[in-house]
Parts: sequence; structure tokens; C-alpha cells
Amino acid sequence: MTSSSTKNAIITGASGGIGGSIAKRLAKDGFSVVVNYAGKPAPAEALVADIKSAGGRGIAVQADVAIAADVERLFKDSMDAFAKPDVVVHCAGIMPLFPIASGDVATFDKVIATNLRGTFLVFAQSAQHVSDGGRIIAFSSSVLAKSFPTYGAYVASKAGVEGMVHVLANELRGRNITVNAVAPGPVGTDLFLKGKSDALIDQLKKRSPLERLGVPEDIANLVSFLSGPEGGWINSQVLRANGGFA
Repeated sequence: MTSSSTKNAIITGASGGIGGSIAKRLAKDGFSVVVNYAGKPAPAEALVADIKSAGGRGIAVQADVAIAADVERLFKDSMDAFAKPDVVVHCAGIMPLFPIASGDVATFDKVIATNLRGTFLVFAQSAQHVSDGGRIIAFSSSVLAKSFPTYGAYVASKAGVEGMVHVLANELRGRNITVNAVAPGPVGTDLFLKGKSDALIDQLKKRSPLERLGVPEDIANLVSFLSGPEGGWINSQVLRANGGFA
């Protein structure tokens, strides 16, 4: 990759939490960033304003990653603003928890549509439009190794994501594009902390040898590395950024 000062990045699910931290970090690294969001525009627009006030370049684009036409428009709007993407970070996802025995097909289908179908759609557009020498980064989860009750649909969706990472890496042979997944452990975002007692949070902290939850910047640092010139030899990998969570 050439100097990131002329590079462009699309980050899905970027209006807050981990995605927002990634958008800020890549903007700091010199990327023009496209902040994708699915719901209310205000958080994404505020993030873009922060990026611009710090001297960066960015736009906010609404798109539901589960809808093919939305994903196509996301890439079109991004390229209209900043030319072809050099990095795509697919961070958008949902995590409703319910037992398999509930037979909740509607929620299962929604999880698969957003997390797995959404990854397929973003991968398809990325494969068509990412510049040669670029980076495609998906998101999985360290919870795959845990098999916790109520995580069935979520784990199924993320297992599918990890499988597609390896396939797409092989399909892009000859273009010098890396395809990887980041699989965070517990990260202290508002979404993660919501509904959890202090006792449970303390318990989760102690499961890591580092005795803390991750912070969004921990994940953004890894994405920054994978997006930069020094990450060019990392390909077709799932990087479990979890502080040794066990």
C-alpha cells in the first residue's frame, strides 16, 4: 500500500462503540472515512463532525447491511465522495440472545440476515471495488470458543463469517488484497455493559489474565495495524483480540 494520506476507508456500523473508535483511528491515520450507520443519523453525523474538527475527512452514509440495494448504494456513495475504497471494515452486527429451544425463528432469521448475509453483501461489494493492495476486515467474536447458552444464533452467524473470510482471501488471489477477521473478547461499550450487573462485569474482567475488559481503542489499534503497510503479510486469519479471555 502507498501512503495512507491518500487512502479511503468504509466502516460499517461505525456510529458508536467499536466502529466509531475505528473510524476515528483510521481518520487519524490519514484515511478519508465513510461512517456507515443503520438507524438514527445524529451519532454518525456527530462522529463525522469530530473527525473533521480534528483535520480529517469523512462522510456519514445510511445503509442497512442486510439489504443488497443499501450495500450497493453505500459503496456508490462512498466512491462518489472519495473514489475506490482501499480498506473496508465490516463492523455492523446485532446480538439478541435467546435459547435455541425457544424456536424463535424470526429473531434467528434477523441475526443471520444482519450478521451473515450482511457480511456476504459487504464482501461482494468489497471484492468488486476495493483497490488492488487493499484490505478487507470483518468482525467475528471470541465468544465462538465459549458456546455460552443463548448465543446459538449469534455464534452460528459469526462461524459463517469466519468461514467466508478464508474463502474470499483465496478468491482474491493475484490482487494483493488481504482478508481477515477480528474477534474481540468482552469490550466495555455501552452496548456490552447494558443490562449487566456490576458483579457480572467484575467476573468477566477476572476471566482475562489482564484483569480488565477491553476498550474500543484496543480493537481500533488492531484494525489500524491490519489496514496499514505493516499488516500486509497477515491474510486469511481470525485475530482474537481478547486479552487472553478464557
